[in-house]
Amino acid sequence: MTTAGSRVDWLLFVVLGFLWGSSYMFIKIGVDAGLPAFTLVALRLLLGFALLAAVVAAAREHLPRDRTTYRHLLVMAVVNIVIPFTLITWAEQRVDSTLASVINGAVPILVIPIAALALRDEPLSPGRIAGVLVGFAGLAVLVGFDPAATAGSDLAGALALVGSTVSYACGAVYARRHVRGLRPMIPALFQVAFALAIVGAIALAVDRPWTLHVEPQALFAVLWLGFLGSGLAYLIFFRLLARRGAAGTSLVAYLLPVFGVALGAIFLREPVDARLLTGLALIVGGIALVNMTAGRRPSVAPPPGPAPVVADSRRIV
Repeated sequence: MTTAGSRVDWLLFVVLGFLWGSSYMFIKIGVDAGLPAFTLVALRLLLGFALLAAVVAAAREHLPRDRTTYRHLLVMAVVNIVIPFTLITWAEQRVDSTLASVINGAVPILVIPIAALALRDEPLSPGRIAGVLVGFAGLAVLVGFDPAATAGSDLAGALALVGSTVSYACGAVYARRHVRGLRPMIPALFQVAFALAIVGAIALAVDRPWTLHVEPQALFAVLWLGFLGSGLAYLIFFRLLARRGAAGTSLVAYLLPVFGVALGAIFLREPVDARLLTGLALIVGGIALVNMTAGRRPSVAPPPGPAPVVADSRRIV
């Protein structure tokens, strides 16, 4: 993306990284303003679904006709949205958004060993193993090994973030194995729809949102997450995917934790210490090592949101 004709695409690429990277900050704003995890997730999914449904209807996309595809999309909704969204949102009630963005940035690294176990065409190579080890070292630095903190909420939040990252990685491998040949908007729409039905029912039963008293900034956070972090970001994503392909678009994985750390530090005054920067450097370095040896199928970090699936990539951001 360096030619004169690609300047607009380059700008959109940076905007996409900003929109997805900022989601961690707005999740933190939402939970700090009084929104419980299930309610926040349900509201952002509702807005995202409304926009995706409108775009799919306007484009007159053809819907799948076989039940097997819908069963796979239901599994994807649980593994790719319900579990990680809930874990991330719950974790940010306990830890900083900067930590959430960096730990979630490790998805491409976790995809490698899971794909090697589940997919025959994804063997481990020395370069991939090196990238995985470097990335795991970054996670170890971020989570920490202080026995005195074992019972603390910070550790619980960090482990929940690791769990969300594992879930995203499993969803990426499941998608490559079972969800193929669909236009990207269709998996995105139905993953969001199924996840909205599940999380919405839980939110109504557990959070009783009509009884909540939240601060005004919570509404702004939900609007950002729903319309910009999901809606506008998807439109940009599909444009870049069509013009630059999966490999070019996948490079946005490097921007997500960087924007996440910068925005959390600037606007939320979250501390950025040596441990966070070391973990960030190791994870980004691990992604680089993995991508250098991954051939045409780049390992890609997801946004903190539902992502469409493309047949020739493990995970499209």
